[in-house]
Amino acid sequence: MNIPNLLTVLRVLLIPIFIALFYLPFSWSYWAASAVFAIAAATDWLDGYLARRLEQSTPFGAFLDPVADKLMVAVALVLLVAEHGNLWLTLPAAIIIGREIVISALREWMAELGARAQVAVSNMGKWKTAAQMVALIILLANPATFTPWVILGYVLLIISAVLTLWSMLQYLKAAWPHLSTTAEKK
Repeated sequence: MNIPNLLTVLRVLLIPIFIALFYLPFSWSYWAASAVFAIAAATDWLDGYLARRLEQSTPFGAFLDPVADKLMVAVALVLLVAEHGNLWLTLPAAIIIGREIVISALREWMAELGARAQVAVSNMGKWKTAAQMVALIILLANPATFTPWVILGYVLLIISAVLTLWSMLQYLKAAWPHLSTTAEKK
């Protein structure tokens, strides 16, 4: 166990804390939940940076890091959809979660074919993640009312959903030669 892996585990452990904070009946609960989510999001960047910088990449970290990210984002989106209950949040949330399921399955399948590198993380994915994390931090920090901050959060989440669809199309395009071939003859 090294520092990057400990940060990834911490990110998973922070999920129930930010859920509990989100539902507390206090005026500061949204801000506290958002702050914990922001800390978790920062550890996502920090653990990757440290793993590369300290040359401490491990198979465990390579497995758990994307799982922690997806869990954290999916839980935040589910909380927000339940709280906001509108199309502006629900549709982007469905797109983001659906894309993660499709791409995770695609990566697993491509890995079985020995072609996982063709569906590796792209720069567009990094922009999508940045817009998504900022949107979630803003939306978690605010009650479900149409304020300028919430509208900004919706706009960033919609941008994230558009980038999500675009990156999914890029992944599917890269994988298409493997998806469209007939089964190998034995």
